[in-house]
Amino acid sequence: MEREPYLTQLTNRLLEGLERLPEEVRARHTRYLLAAQNPDGGFSGREGASDLYYTGFALRSLAVLQALNPEVCQRAAQFLQSQMSGSTGVVDFFSLVVSCYLVPLGGGPDLLAEAPAGWQDRIATTLESFRTPDDGYGKTPGAPHGSTYTSFLVTICLQLLGREPPQPEKLAAFVHARRRPDGGYVEIHAMKRSGTNPTAAGVGLLQILGQLNDADKSATAAFLAARSSPLEGGLRANDRIPAADLLSTFTGSWTLDQLGFAHQLDWEQVQNYASACERSIGGFRGGWWDEQADVEYTFYGLGVLALAALMLE
Repeated sequence: MEREPYLTQLTNRLLEGLERLPEEVRARHTRYLLAAQNPDGGFSGREGASDLYYTGFALRSLAVLQALNPEVCQRAAQFLQSQMSGSTGVVDFFSLVVSCYLVPLGGGPDLLAEAPAGWQDRIATTLESFRTPDDGYGKTPGAPHGSTYTSFLVTICLQLLGREPPQPEKLAAFVHARRRPDGGYVEIHAMKRSGTNPTAAGVGLLQILGQLNDADKSATAAFLAARSSPLEGGLRANDRIPAADLLSTFTGSWTLDQLGFAHQLDWEQVQNYASACERSIGGFRGGWWDEQADVEYTFYGLGVLALAALMLE
């Protein structure tokens, strides 16, 4: 497995790109994110209480904006500590571990180091309970088939904990089996048509495992580039969805960058699409079709603008 965590590589790449954006752009999104922090230190989605999933995205956005500070991180740590003893699913485990990884970088406490003895081992054991008979990881313990996206999240989570997934060669074989003749990857074993987001997850997982075949890269890149929407400039989730969205635009463009085929996108159009999803008061909507911003799509929007800034300089 790669020595530098996958998430660190991603964060550093986005940091590099966002440094090239005008200060007023970075400042308005920083203000939006800081204002979104709840009194308990967490962050919410579009409604409801603080949530690990959205807290993770908010902290990741602040990190790439270089806007994490001790006050934000101390407050976030209080929320994260309140969540460390609960039982949860893979997505929330991932969000918790990523958030705990980021908080000390901004001057907050090192929650992973301060966790009760054996806590990280218990997390790794719990994650392994999601392992499926096909050697992937499912969305729930005992699931009959693995999920490409869930397997990706588990592997990143284990990497941040300093661990490798057991039998990584079998996990790699699981991902390779999710590849389809169109060059992309599917989320569920029964699916025939690939999607942008499971392709990004599959490629990312194989990168971490050191099992990405050079011979497959060009076909995968061609699949992703073909998901571009000529009208909007962003990328679509699959070929049956007419509208682009920021999630697919980010995951697709990031994966093309990692594959070495970023030149296959029209980056001016990609940049224009992300800018059209940006609000003048900060935050990003999910697409042209969306009417509301949230911290998750703000991360994707910042990511797209960062990559575009690097490609267009």
